[in-house]
Amino acid sequence: MPQWPVELDAAIAAPEFHRLALENGSVRVFETRIGPGEIVPLHTHEWPAAYYVLAWSDFVRRDAEGAVVLDTRSQGIDLKVGQGVWSEPLGPHTLENIGDSCLHIISVEIKPSTA
Repeated sequence: MPQWPVELDAAIAAPEFHRLALENGSVRVFETRIGPGEIVPLHTHEWPAAYYVLAWSDFVRRDAEGAVVLDTRSQGIDLKVGQGVWSEPLGPHTLENIGDSCLHIISVEIKPSTA
């Protein structure tokens, strides 16, 4: 059972930014592209995920109330093309690309085992 409303799932709430490339009982793979100045509407990521950077840009993540929870500039996060990073599930948030280039990420969400 999802811990957040189903309608906030990234595939439902923000499909123009999250292209679902593969989904099965074990994983869900997204290709995410966010252009400079674009803001991804409120959405969630239900499962932990490995993220692979294809193109980097600074961004600000805000919670459902609009409070900044991550600003890559002030936190010194500057990932390089080809770098990977791990993330736990992400509750309701928006994401604004505040950089000058496209943020392009492949994410592999790991679903819980049904065994």
